[in-house]
Amino acid sequence: MSKIGFNTGLALSAALVTEKAAINAYYMVGRGDEKAADQAAVDAMRTGLNALQIKGRIVIGEGERDEAPMLYIGEEVGKGTGPEVDIALDPLEGTTLTAKAMANALAVMAFAPRGGLLYAPDVYMDKIAIGPGYAPGLIDLDKSAADNVMALAKAKGVTPEDVTVCVLDRARHGHIIDDLRNLKASVKLITDGDVQGVINTTDPDTQVDMYIGQGGAPEGVLAAAALRCIGGQMQGRLHFRNDDEVNRARRVGIDQLDKKYDLEGLASGPTIFAATGVTQGDLLDGVKIRHGKASTHTLVMNSMDNAVQYLRSERPVKAG
Repeated sequence: MSKIGFNTGLALSAALVTEKAAINAYYMVGRGDEKAADQAAVDAMRTGLNALQIKGRIVIGEGERDEAPMLYIGEEVGKGTGPEVDIALDPLEGTTLTAKAMANALAVMAFAPRGGLLYAPDVYMDKIAIGPGYAPGLIDLDKSAADNVMALAKAKGVTPEDVTVCVLDRARHGHIIDDLRNLKASVKLITDGDVQGVINTTDPDTQVDMYIGQGGAPEGVLAAAALRCIGGQMQGRLHFRNDDEVNRARRVGIDQLDKKYDLEGLASGPTIFAATGVTQGDLLDGVKIRHGKASTHTLVMNSMDNAVQYLRSERPVKAG
């Protein structure tokens, strides 16, 4: 896709969509209803996408066609004019976080030219990621967490004790956490939100050096789209728990079930990434509504010029 069709204007349009989704989800913060929070973000994101001058197709969404009214895989969005865009999205990354008024909930979306994003089914993915500035091939999904941390520590010129690794706090990650702590590396556990966990490796202020663990494959593609914009390394491999998940992968054209994807295999070519904070977080501030106006904090990245922008917006909202 040319720079004419895939440009700063499109990136800002993506940001506008995630801002609206975040504001809609904000009204469900702390109300204990995950489904209603997710639906609020979905409704705003669909409306926003359908207002854009794009020929959009959802390739990473919230399920398949029979699960509408979610933004389903294969759904076409936009006005049907302009660039052909494949879209990966998570209208509300952190439904539990939102329902419980916890930190780090986001509205997230990525754009790429047709065929630019892995058509990943809604299954698990084993992942490892680091930020930019290191020699290619530094990390390897097939090596232990300890081996990867030692390689990164050597590249940074520090000891493993000076490396911080972000891991989802799940029982399945017990062996990873044990390996890291035996090495005396610092482990930052998160309850949800592994897209943000990967992105944090690119921001020195978060003090996260590496992300390791098993999370959603759709979130892996979203995170890879972000890394394509700013640099970094990532590997992922789909993890299947049953025959139904294997069949789901085959339906979207994945035949190499044990393939190890690198960053370009997950997100190739130019990408645009946008994320808006719903609740206060490590990466972004949450939505604030005061005096009839909503304030938002959004991260926008564009691989065409490796631009990274943090946008603060304020717009009127309806009372009630």
